[in-house]
Amino acid sequence: MSDFIKSIEAELITWRRLFHQYPELGFMEYITTYRLGKELEKLGFTIHLGEEALDHDARLGIPNEADLNEHELLAKAEGVEASWLAKMSGGLTGLVATWDTGRPGDHVAFRFDIDALPITETKDTNHIPAKEGFLSTTEQTMHACGHDGHMTIGLGVATFIATHQSSLKGKFTLLFQPAEEGGRGAKAMTEKGWLDDVDYFYSGHIGIQSLPIGTVAATTEGFLASSKLNVTFTGVSSHAGMHPELGRNALLAAAVTATNLYAIPRHSDGITRINVGKMVAGSGRNIIPSDAYLEIETRGETRQVNDYMLAEATRIIKASADMYDVSYEITPVGITEEMVCSETLIPKITKACQSSDYVKEVLPIAKVSGSEDASFMMNRVQQHGGKATYMLFGTELKYPHHHPSFDFQENVLAVALDTFIKIIEGGSQNE
Repeated sequence: MSDFIKSIEAELITWRRLFHQYPELGFMEYITTYRLGKELEKLGFTIHLGEEALDHDARLGIPNEADLNEHELLAKAEGVEASWLAKMSGGLTGLVATWDTGRPGDHVAFRFDIDALPITETKDTNHIPAKEGFLSTTEQTMHACGHDGHMTIGLGVATFIATHQSSLKGKFTLLFQPAEEGGRGAKAMTEKGWLDDVDYFYSGHIGIQSLPIGTVAATTEGFLASSKLNVTFTGVSSHAGMHPELGRNALLAAAVTATNLYAIPRHSDGITRINVGKMVAGSGRNIIPSDAYLEIETRGETRQVNDYMLAEATRIIKASADMYDVSYEITPVGITEEMVCSETLIPKITKACQSSDYVKEVLPIAKVSGSEDASFMMNRVQQHGGKATYMLFGTELKYPHHHPSFDFQENVLAVALDTFIKIIEGGSQNE
């Protein structure tokens, strides 16, 4: 199907650059969801939006009401139809697109994440988006992880299914998932039941490792279970010079928490990680700080190891609050699970890609780190007897993910798309 790839390559670049210019944070991807949905509608997919796509109560880390309202107004100003906004209102972003060929066959699902990051993109002229004129138009928001490419690949997959549906069989479900960053969105789609009768599930990532264009990893190993927490300490303000003894210092409780979290003993059963990514406290140099705020994450090689890290972190937070006689509140805002790819998909993917003009090498496995909330989807598929994998698509990485200068080689889009097309055509479909 190299002719199909050639016919769509220019459109892939156009889509990617449009998405890159209009990044949106998790559960606020109103414009992104709308643009994806309108393209999918034109192709003939059945679109599931809002509470049809997500379990309202299974979402974590939902933005505050003021931010949601502001972004809904921006979406309206950008031309998002009122009927779409009504379904997405309150942060019910993302969508599921389904296609049933009407012919017996496997149910194959693909997941593409759509959210951006709270990062201000560099304007350095050596940065390709700056050089080519498609920088983020939103201050402090950037596609710095490749999700603009992922949803572009998703539209490419959808276009292939729609234009070649007469030669395909079975059912296809495409999940355009919100709020991947922080492990917040996949569980909400999973709990809606979309993965319960899926035979084969595929997701993946551009980059992560710097690999040559044309290199594809059929499976990955090393993603960690994780927990994301917001912590607030509440004390009592007082004059720092006249009556310091009347104050209850929330800043010190936060600072002691931050330093002692890094002292949690490692676990003999697996890899552990912990990070304090943000601390905000105090209001002025002569005021005992009454409020402090921390954003924390724990990670573990298994759910049990992560549970250990979470329990230790909770103990330290409580002890720090007790030490300075302040109150505390812990709000869970994200979670991911450990995940293990189905090894039986390695030969299937390898064989499927042998006829590709774009895939040059298929690695059986790639070592990774970090965490992925696609774990919920993969685990649900496997629990119900299906097979699932998380792949990598090689590109040169001059800067790491989540960096203001992050970018990828755009010809990786064609490689990833052709990989999924070959899987659809053969591979898992013909077991």
